[in-house]
Amino acid sequence: MERTKLVSLGKRILSALVLVPLIIACLYAGYPFIQIFALIFGSMLAWEWSHMVPNCRGAFYATLYTVALGVAVLTGVSPVFWIFLFGAVILAWFKSREENRRNLLVLGVPYISIGIGSIVWLYELVGFYVTFWFFLIVWAMDTGGYIFGCAIGGPKLAPKVSPNKTWAGLAGGVALAVGVTAVFIYFVNASNHLLYYGLIAAVIAVIAQIGDLVESYIKRSLNLKDSSNLIPGHGGVFDRVDGLIFAAPFVFLLFGYVLFLI
Repeated sequence: MERTKLVSLGKRILSALVLVPLIIACLYAGYPFIQIFALIFGSMLAWEWSHMVPNCRGAFYATLYTVALGVAVLTGVSPVFWIFLFGAVILAWFKSREENRRNLLVLGVPYISIGIGSIVWLYELVGFYVTFWFFLIVWAMDTGGYIFGCAIGGPKLAPKVSPNKTWAGLAGGVALAVGVTAVFIYFVNASNHLLYYGLIAAVIAVIAQIGDLVESYIKRSLNLKDSSNLIPGHGGVFDRVDGLIFAAPFVFLLFGYVLFLI
């Protein structure tokens, strides 16, 4: 592995040593800490989006994204949220009519509010263990993709979107996500459900990778390398939670409306 990549990996590890225990503590503590944490990170994400997408009303868009996020976190999956979301999207559409990146500015409303909101909704639906498992899968996908992608290299996954991502990284990330799931299932004494959760973990890992590619596509369209420089080794908050907020709505729908918890 190249020296620059080793340095980047070291920064990632140091950042993780700070962020991961904090996230786990908030998940374990539950209400209101998980909600507060979601609001703080979501507000940082709103600021990033309003600054990385060129516009003339950065403060307005950051405020609109943050308010929509707050409604999502505080009201849950309710008619109030969906009505407010619809109104916020319409407002963003009319306010951005003279902006060059109108679609991205409007997209920020549902992307942030539903993405971060779904994490809180998932927690309220399934509790600590399943939500923590979801975080573990995304972290494993990110870590495995980086390590295996750098160590093995090989054919590119999506060279026009993200030239550093490889099929080896995808396979390694999915494998690590399934492996972490196996260990987690063992410790929570649910070994008879290993295949069930292992398959779900693989699907979630792939969706998280798609979310990563979506973020890469957005940044490439804006000629950006990172969404910001808030987190050493990762860039910005968006760079850290891209796969998480992209996969969270799917996982919430999966456990809330498709699968029965076993």
